[in-house]
Amino acid sequence: MKNSLLISFREFKERIGARSFISLSILGPLFVLGMIYLMFTYGGNSKQHWNVLIADHGNLLESKIMPGTSNAVTYSFYNGVISEADFADGEKYQQFDALLEVNEKVLTNKIGFVFYREEPDLKMQTRVQYHLERRLEEILVERFKTISLNDYRKIKQPLTLRYANVYDPNEQSSDLAGWAGLFFGVLIFAFIFLFGMTILRSVAKEKSNRIVEVLLASVSPRQLMLGKIAGIGFSAFLQFLFWIAIIGAGLYFMRENIFPDMLDASNMNVQQLVIDSAEQTYQESHFAAREYNQFIELVFERIQFVNMIVFFLIFFVLGYLFYGALFAAIGATTGSESDGQQFVLPLIFLLCFAMYAGYYTLNYPESSLSTVFHYLPFTSPVVVMVKLSQGYGPGEGYQIYFSLIVLLMSSILMLVVAGRLYKNGILQFGHRVRLKHIFKWLRKN
Repeated sequence: MKNSLLISFREFKERIGARSFISLSILGPLFVLGMIYLMFTYGGNSKQHWNVLIADHGNLLESKIMPGTSNAVTYSFYNGVISEADFADGEKYQQFDALLEVNEKVLTNKIGFVFYREEPDLKMQTRVQYHLERRLEEILVERFKTISLNDYRKIKQPLTLRYANVYDPNEQSSDLAGWAGLFFGVLIFAFIFLFGMTILRSVAKEKSNRIVEVLLASVSPRQLMLGKIAGIGFSAFLQFLFWIAIIGAGLYFMRENIFPDMLDASNMNVQQLVIDSAEQTYQESHFAAREYNQFIELVFERIQFVNMIVFFLIFFVLGYLFYGALFAAIGATTGSESDGQQFVLPLIFLLCFAMYAGYYTLNYPESSLSTVFHYLPFTSPVVVMVKLSQGYGPGEGYQIYFSLIVLLMSSILMLVVAGRLYKNGILQFGHRVRLKHIFKWLRKN
């Protein structure tokens, strides 16, 4: 254990001192913030307008939506049920761009459906979801008059709006919270790939220049492998903390300085507001600010980020151990650095497939294939993040723990297998890796 810790400290110190580590720790989150800024500054210049028909079963909304809605959305109400087929082909509904279904169950299951003719951008989805969620808050507070609106917002459950093409309802169903979960999952695999490649290059480099022979005179192969995986993993965890800190500070800075809510009393200058409101450029920037704040509130404030961060860290660590052991095994079994590059492509394909599994789960959360992806150790980190952000149904919470157990056992098994390959292959040189070599080294203690 002591030798592994020494190796781990050496690897950690070497990584955090590299220019690439410092650059990625700063430029990576700044790139993410830049994309968010561009999305809300220029993403709405198409001036897309939506005419939305709300099929309000039982007159739940009472023909009212959130006051002060933007000019980008016009709402009409119908007290009854409208089928997707009628909305798609009915002549009297052709003037509407989307159908929003609402009924009494939305107050408990927090699920609504939007059927569109042309897919809306993220900003339009933010508008519609924000307006509906605020109206539902008003309804619930009216029913439970002993609780204030602010207190309710602290304990409320997030609303899920699932979007689908009215001409092909099975094409897509997603929500903003699910996209946030997908971002967390992609972040896990981005870090796994970057630092997994670092493990592979480090092992292959030490093997090619024969430094590993000197190291193995003092430590065992398994201690060397575990120390290398742990040290590089600690540097990945530190870089992740930098990303979270910079992105969090950047979002707060943009909210307070670049996209301030001018209708907030603390930011309001009534006289200047009257003068500026007549200018078209001001209106566009004002709507961008409102939408940014709505986006932050819907996605970042309403998701239970304590649970998200906790499970993110757990699945990040286990996923890193699982894939890190694979990268270490590849580096140890190859006969040359160029030989090892051939095995990187299948791993890249596997990581890309895992991210696709997360996207598939985002669109089809209830499908049987999404359930399979949920438990596969190759895909579970990103799929669990998506499902966790969307919310597990009543009695389904056990699924995340079962997936966690499967990933834990798989990581331990992969470390054992990689340890055996590392031990028997690290001192082998000048050969081309074949399956018979892999099976031979696996059988050998």
